[in-house]
Amino acid sequence: MRGSIVSIHIASVEGGELQPLDSAELVAGCGIRGDRHFSADGSRADEALTLIESEQVELFNELTGLSLAPHDTRRQIVTHGIPLNDLVGVRFSIGDVEVEGVELCEPCAYLADHLTKQFSITGVAPPDIVRGLAHRAGIRARILNDGVVRVGDPVTSG
Repeated sequence: MRGSIVSIHIASVEGGELQPLDSAELVAGCGIRGDRHFSADGSRADEALTLIESEQVELFNELTGLSLAPHDTRRQIVTHGIPLNDLVGVRFSIGDVEVEGVELCEPCAYLADHLTKQFSITGVAPPDIVRGLAHRAGIRARILNDGVVRVGDPVTSG
């Protein structure tokens, strides 16, 4: 399987504004350097990285009539062309960095509330947003080696 990185976004603080990046430094067991989820002691290794497929956001928009951008889901890396759900429990590569899919990154009430406020959504309740993104909101991955990834890098498995 082969896809690519469409975009990279980080926020320096919880709930902070997302910053688009052309490249990001991934640190094994710790996360993306500079991101709110970076954990130098490795205590959050299974949550070090989040990814989402641009295709899933497009499908969500078709089903709801909304116009979310993939980074609005607050996932760090947006991919295209590779089914991420199939990578849970699998080692795969993002550029030269090896990662392992840990679990689905299911949507939560925080994300639904954030999107509702950000887009002034009145016709769709937060629980409907959560249901609409269920099993489509990307995956969490563990970073296995240090390296830099860039927009356009391949995402490969197998």
